Amino acid sequence: MRTYEDDPLWHTLTGRHASFAIGSGSVRRFVAAVSNLAALAPDATSSAWIELKGLLEPGEAVAFFFFEPAPSIPDDGGLRVVYEGDYDQMVCTSMTSATHPSVPFIHLGAGDVADMLALVELTQPGPFAERTIELGRFIGVRHNGQLVAMAGERCRFAGFREVSAVCTHPDYRGRGLAEALVRDLVSEAQMHDEVPVLHVRGDNDVARRAYERIGFTIRRPMKVVAVQRLRSPA
Repeated sequence: MRTYEDDPLWHTLTGRHASFAIGSGSVRRFVAAVSNLAALAPDATSSAWIELKGLLEPGEAVAFFFFEPAPSIPDDGGLRVVYEGDYDQMVCTSMTSATHPSVPFIHLGAGDVADMLALVELTQPGPFAERTIELGRFIGVRHNGQLVAMAGERCRFAGFREVSAVCTHPDYRGRGLAEALVRDLVSEAQMHDEVPVLHVRGDNDVARRAYERIGFTIRRPMKVVAVQRLRSPA
């Protein structure tokens, strides 16, 4: 039986974050300035890809989370898969004791977005756009004015809260900054009786082990698939 965790993007785009969504029927996507993520309905068929094409500009791509095989894309549908990667969905039902002392952090807002985008560009933690910060609470650490670590919330759905955009500047790794930020986000979610969830690339052993130290466990493997609308012939 499918659960809410099996369709996190669909449930956030049709629920808590519906105001950031465009689309109808069997497909939804975030407004481009918020995120490049999209979702198909749990019962979607291959006809959903036709709907998706109408939501994309030529050359534009969006990414999906799939826990089951995706409906096949029609050969003449004007779409192509441009990325497919193995990921793990992790949840934290019981946080462990901290392995590093707490660190002072700040709440990040609109005035921090330029620095957040620069840190994301450097570290590549996953999708993050100019308005992603509107999806939830983001916190970070600055040193001598420079943003050196951050983490935040993205999807929220049916008792779950997703931790996202966890990253640390290469010169500041190994100090427990990301762990401290994630622990605060986990605590915040648990205070609201929500289960923290996150999605990590399958070959990112360093990140996965760090999350396991906090108390996250792998719920199930998944695929991240990016689909692009083909450009019209010249």
